Amino acid sequence: MPVIVPPPPSPNSPQASPGKRVIVVVGLALAFGIMACGAYLISGPPSDSSLTQRFISALFRRGTRIDVSQPTVVRRIQQLQRLETVVYTMDKIVTGARENPVLPDFLAGDKLLMLVHGQVIAGIDFAALQAANVSVDGKKVRIRLPDPQILTTTLDNSRTRVYSRQTGLLVPVDPNLESEVRQEAEKELRDAALADGILRTAQQNGRTTVTSMLQGLGFEQVELQ
Repeated sequence: MPVIVPPPPSPNSPQASPGKRVIVVVGLALAFGIMACGAYLISGPPSDSSLTQRFISALFRRGTRIDVSQPTVVRRIQQLQRLETVVYTMDKIVTGARENPVLPDFLAGDKLLMLVHGQVIAGIDFAALQAANVSVDGKKVRIRLPDPQILTTTLDNSRTRVYSRQTGLLVPVDPNLESEVRQEAEKELRDAALADGILRTAQQNGRTTVTSMLQGLGFEQVELQ
C-alpha cells in the first residue's frame, strides 16, 4: 500500500503540533482496529470477499422478533370476544291451547297453531379467559379454553307466524297465549340443538380457530384443554 507523505509545512505557516498529530493517528488506528475486530467477530475470518463488504453486510443484518409473551396471547384471544362457531336452525309447528275442564272447546276453548322458524348460536365466550389459563414455554403454548355455551336462541319474527286460531263462542281471545307458545318454541329449539350436539361442534370449531390464530403468532406447538 503506498504511503502518502504530507508536504513539509510552508515556512510562512505555523508548524503543526507533533502531539496533536500523534493523537489523530492513534485515534484513526483504534477506529479501524475496532471496525476490523467487529467484522471478524460477526462475520468470521475474511474469505474471498472483501472485509469491508462483509462488515457492512453484518452491520445491517436484521433478526426476526416474535412477541409470544403470555399477556399478548391472552389479549389476542380475548379480542375474539364471543366467538360464534356454529348456528343451528329449525322450522317447527307448535300448538298451544286453553281448555276448560267442563265445557267443550267450541264453547270455552282457545287454540292456536304457530309456524316457527328460529336459530340457536353456540360458541365460546373468551371474556372470562385469565392469564392463569395460559402457559407459554418458548414456541409452545398451553391454554385451558372456556367451556362452549349457547350464546343466543331467537325466533325469526319475519318467518314465524300464527297459522290458525280457534276461540270458543263463550270466551274472549287470550292475549297471552301467543307469547307463551313463543317461549315454549324457543325452549324446544334450544333443547333440540343440545340434543344434536351443538356444544360439541362449537368446541371443535373454536379449537380450530384458536389453533390457527396461535400458529399465526409464531407458536409451533399448541395444546388446548
